[in-house]
Amino acid sequence: MTGSRVVALGHYQPAKVLTNDDLAAMVDTSDEWITSRVGIKTRHVGGPEEPVDEMAAHAGAKALAAAGLQPSDIDLVLVATSTAIDRSPSMSARVAARLGMGSPAVMDINVVCSGFTHALATADHAIRAEAATRVLVIGADKMADIADWTDRSTCVLLGDGAGAAVVVADSGAGDRPGIGPVLWGSVPEMGNAVRIEGTPPRFAQEGQSVYRWATTQLPPIARKVCEKAGITPEDLAAVVLHQANLRIIEPVAKKIGAVNAVIARDVVDSGNTSAASIPMALSKLVERGEIESGAPVLLFGFGGNLSYAGQVILCP
Repeated sequence: MTGSRVVALGHYQPAKVLTNDDLAAMVDTSDEWITSRVGIKTRHVGGPEEPVDEMAAHAGAKALAAAGLQPSDIDLVLVATSTAIDRSPSMSARVAARLGMGSPAVMDINVVCSGFTHALATADHAIRAEAATRVLVIGADKMADIADWTDRSTCVLLGDGAGAAVVVADSGAGDRPGIGPVLWGSVPEMGNAVRIEGTPPRFAQEGQSVYRWATTQLPPIARKVCEKAGITPEDLAAVVLHQANLRIIEPVAKKIGAVNAVIARDVVDSGNTSAASIPMALSKLVERGEIESGAPVLLFGFGGNLSYAGQVILCP
């Protein structure tokens, strides 16, 4: 059976940077309070002229250029997002139009913070089923649009951005596919712990419940992802978790046991960008040369719906 692999990455963030000191002038908070609780120093915030599909298209164009492909080479576009205000045209259709693609299949995937890893698995499945050969997978969210800027417990977390991956068919994958088997699931009875609700929609969460769930329940699931890929955590060259909170990322990574891995900490500079966080963090690690091509990398998304999805990929 034909497998798939990620051949290129790209990312985009708005130019405007919001520091902790900037937030301290807006709400009752401080750089010390934010840094000690979530580890975030800065976040990028888009303006009205930077909608979700524009950020997604910028990231996608960079990934295509890195792959040496034309927009017309793509036959499926998947955009993971939970901040698309308009229902139709979808973000994936708008990205296809912005990039001047031919006639790709287009689909948005809303699994909030684990959206990108769900979308990556969907791309892999589509290629294995011979329904696609080249897929553009994008995670993009504009969290500033749904932030409650009067709530110091949540507004300090959020940032905007997009990350993209080009996934292609790999007939020579053999026993070591470029994208390993996905392990995904959810905890429906705890779905209200992370919410984007109302008119206008606003982000809210039960921070302590999410923290306990992530730090206690997710590490063994992440180790099972490695097991499904046929490797041990010690084999990993990098771990890219959803960039929710440094106080979640560091203990979860430690409990996974990836003692030789580079741990993505893009949350410090970018905040929580929901579905964009994993591809954006991975793209930056690759751009800086911190992961060797072909090395195994654990991607693991978690969050809204209390959903999760993870897979081991070979670094492009």
